[in-house]
Amino acid sequence: MASKRELKKDIRLLTEQVIMDALEVASVLEKEAEKQKVLDIIIELTEKHNDLLSRVNHPDGKENPKLVHEHYKKVIDDLLNACNQAYEELGKLAA
Repeated sequence: MASKRELKKDIRLLTEQVIMDALEVASVLEKEAEKQKVLDIIIELTEKHNDLLSRVNHPDGKENPKLVHEHYKKVIDDLLNACNQAYEELGKLAA
């Protein structure tokens, strides 16, 4: 497993990339309702970003390495799922 520092950097990098893409999509949308949906996606992703960073800083079962490993694996899975979900929602708006 990578270090907590690297994991935090990956979380920031991925969420920032999705947010930048969302802003790009919002710039080409014409309807305010669609732009509001993009804003909602950004807000949701920002909340997930903060939650993931908190979870990285406070792992479950610190005394058991196996539990810690599973905890970080779950954090990574949640990060990827959140980014994929945001891209799917953006794709629907852009289409």
